[in-house]
This record gives sequence, C-alpha cells and structure tokens, in this order.
Amino acid sequence: MHYSRGMFIRQAQSGQPAPRRPAGGNAPSGIFPCKPGGPNDYVYLLTSRANPEHWPRLLKLIGREELIGDARYDKASARVEHEAEVNEIIAQWTRQHTKEEAMALISGAGVPAGAVFDSMELTNEPSFYERGILQEMQHGDWKMTMTTWPVRFDGAVAPLKPAPLLGEHTTETLSDWLGLGAADVETLRREGVV
Repeated sequence: MHYSRGMFIRQAQSGQPAPRRPAGGNAPSGIFPCKPGGPNDYVYLLTSRANPEHWPRLLKLIGREELIGDARYDKASARVEHEAEVNEIIAQWTRQHTKEEAMALISGAGVPAGAVFDSMELTNEPSFYERGILQEMQHGDWKMTMTTWPVRFDGAVAPLKPAPLLGEHTTETLSDWLGLGAADVETLRREGVV
C-alpha cells in the first residue's frame, strides 16, 4: 500500500480510481481475468524462479496435474517460451472465479496472489483502516484518504499530521523569530505584506 501512494494522489485529484498498471515477470506472472469480467476483475499471481514449487502447486489447484513434468512447461525458461499458452491455461481457471476467490485459493495453495483492486476499492476496504494501513487526513477543509507511514513503533502506527496551511503559523513565526507583537502582525496583514 505504501509503495502505491502515488495512485491515491491521482484519485484525490480526479475523484476517480487510478488506472491499473500491470507488471510483467516470470511465466505465469501478471494479471489474469476473473469473473464477472469487468474492467477491474483480475487477480495478480506470481510464480517465482526462486521457488520451483509454485508451478506444480498452481497446476494441482487448477486441476491440470497432467501438465506437471510436461517438457513444454516444466522449467521456467520453457514456460517463458510458451508464455501465451501458459497464461491461457491459468486464465481458463481464473475466469471461473471472482478475483477475491482466486486470490484466496491461489495464495492458499502457496502461490503469491492478490486481487487487483483499484484505488477506490482499496480505500473502501475496512480492514486497511482496522490494521492502520490507511488513514483519513484533514487539511483545512479538505479530507483525504491516504496511506499511513509503514514503520511501526512497538506495533503502533506513527502519528502523522497534515502539512500546515498557507499562513497557518505566520503569527507564531513572526513573533518567535522577529519578536513582533500581535498588533504588528495584524498591521502587516492589513497592509497585505503577509
């Protein structure tokens, strides 16, 4: 969530979900379509070259055990050569599940997976507030949902405050730094200096 903070800025600016940015990788790796087939109905999954068990786990889950050991798909390099075929094998299964179902089943089988949520779906996810991942920040009259600082201190979220509003600390600054009194600052305000 923290590394996706740029999308929350775009959402705050437009009031619309930020566009999805799929990432490529090892085959199969990336986003796969899910039911009901809407613009955000995808699951992201990743099989890692560092964990050769991801591929057979995935095949067992989707009911394609007969492909375990198949030379076309057995090694990571072979799966990359046949990436379109591999992706279609996985997509045939993911299209039968919602993104939430696919995420739970795939990750439950020990393969990294996550439902693809747009920024609005993320901000509407109650567990992110409960877990301290998202917060609402008030800045003047504007309220914005944003990620919290990912660092925890003794398990607690670090308190964050909004940036000051333009001129919010003018009186204190001129008083502390220049020794001006309240009447002097008010004169500067009336004259348009501050």
